[in-house]
Amino acid sequence: MAIFSLKSTIARLRDRVGKHRPNQDKVGSFNDRQKKEAAFDSRVRGIRTIPNDRIVGSVGRYQDLDDRFRLKPHVPSERLERIKEAMREGRPLPPVRLYQIKDEYYVMDGNHRIAAAKEFGHDEILADVIEFIPSSTTLQNLVFRDRADFFDRTQLKGDIQLTEVGQYAHLLKQIEDHRAYLQQERSDSPSFETAAQDWYKTIYRPLCKIIRRGRLLESLPGRSVADLYAYLAVHQWETGRRRWYGSGIDELIPEDMEAFRKKMMETKDCDYPEMRRGITAFILMNVQAKKEFKVVDKIYELEEVREVHSVHGDVDILIKIFLSRDLLSSDAEIISQFVHEKIRQLPGVISTKTLIPGYSKIKESRKVEEQS
Repeated sequence: MAIFSLKSTIARLRDRVGKHRPNQDKVGSFNDRQKKEAAFDSRVRGIRTIPNDRIVGSVGRYQDLDDRFRLKPHVPSERLERIKEAMREGRPLPPVRLYQIKDEYYVMDGNHRIAAAKEFGHDEILADVIEFIPSSTTLQNLVFRDRADFFDRTQLKGDIQLTEVGQYAHLLKQIEDHRAYLQQERSDSPSFETAAQDWYKTIYRPLCKIIRRGRLLESLPGRSVADLYAYLAVHQWETGRRRWYGSGIDELIPEDMEAFRKKMMETKDCDYPEMRRGITAFILMNVQAKKEFKVVDKIYELEEVREVHSVHGDVDILIKIFLSRDLLSSDAEIISQFVHEKIRQLPGVISTKTLIPGYSKIKESRKVEEQS
């Protein structure tokens, strides 16, 4: 108990010292970032919900806030306390005003509201946003300019974050094609913005949902859901060239964009069983003499292995595996990769043969006594 009290006392003293540091860190300065990026061309983005962790600085009061968006000791706290009380009581507060440069936001008006929201651990906040577009010609800035032009043209408020130059043009083409389709379907002439809203709701979001539920980004670090959407959509709906990824994709995503839209509109929940169904296979192995048990032990440690048996006959070991389906690869590719990387590399393995069930009937598992 004494040790705990001592630790608490030290923590409080350390916190007090931290509050009075003369060179305490501060939040980012909008003016500094604006000059660095040469971001003087602005676009009004309107009211939208912004993640609080992307709010990194202030326009005019960056000297009054530390790097965790807390008020510094010289700043009066009465207004902050009033805002915190309003948040506790659930009273509505007006949207804050933010300036955006790339993926970061700076507070023009509402520093106390941001400080309170961050202190309470809120994930997001309602904001009126003006975006400032970088003018320097790095590849990254070119992407941000493409994105700004895309949102200017479509007036969408969704979060579509592509990371490669030129990809937004493919999305604009999809929207234009979709607009032509809607014109035939409805016998009127919808605006480009109207077509964009329908495309986002009935095509873009459903396919992104499939991508997220398929956990496809796990094998593509540094890429966004929008990147993978663009890749799949372009290859599935535009180029029409032969694909080297899983042929089962056509069952999930028809080769025609409007056919995909129709399918999704007829489905209340785009949770396709095929995305989550696993692949069961059996592997027959021959191994070097006197190494069966060592190989069995190694194989048993693999997460994908459900059963492993040392058997008598033409083969030495029988394995049952269960692998997760991958939208971008065929079942054969997934099994082949597993066998090559995790089975055939084991010391003592001579050969393998894989069997894939075509039709199965499985009884419910029953507890049986192990026979010696």
